[in-house]
Amino acid sequence: MTKDPRPIEVLLVEDDPGDILLTVEAFEHNKVNNTLHVVNDGEQAMTFLRREGEYADAPRPDLVLLDLNLPRKDGREVLQDVKNDTDLRRIPVVVLTTSEADEDILRSYDLHANAYVTKPVDFDRFISVVRKIDDFFVSVVKLPR
Repeated sequence: MTKDPRPIEVLLVEDDPGDILLTVEAFEHNKVNNTLHVVNDGEQAMTFLRREGEYADAPRPDLVLLDLNLPRKDGREVLQDVKNDTDLRRIPVVVLTTSEADEDILRSYDLHANAYVTKPVDFDRFISVVRKIDDFFVSVVKLPR
């Protein structure tokens, strides 16, 4: 497994300030210096992904970490929009959410999520999970460029 020397661009779509802080901390302490961008709702996510308005100069993310329960536009709608868009559908989307509901898991995979991860409530486990996601997509998976 050879690491791509270029850091990957990660878009975190999350409205919980505590989870944002934990994710930022997990990325900062990881070995690879990936770039983490954060938006707080589904409408901002689509604006960022489509590089519109204030995000016109935003980089194209190599990976999206998506919460399901978001204001303005639900994470399920974001996932559906991304996977139905020919310009965006190849971007891997990892659903990172508190929901353990079977219907959310099934619906996310039906909408072509690349992975579904339930956020641990324990601080250390949360950090560990985010690091593992980051490491997997940097060290193991070959991302489209």
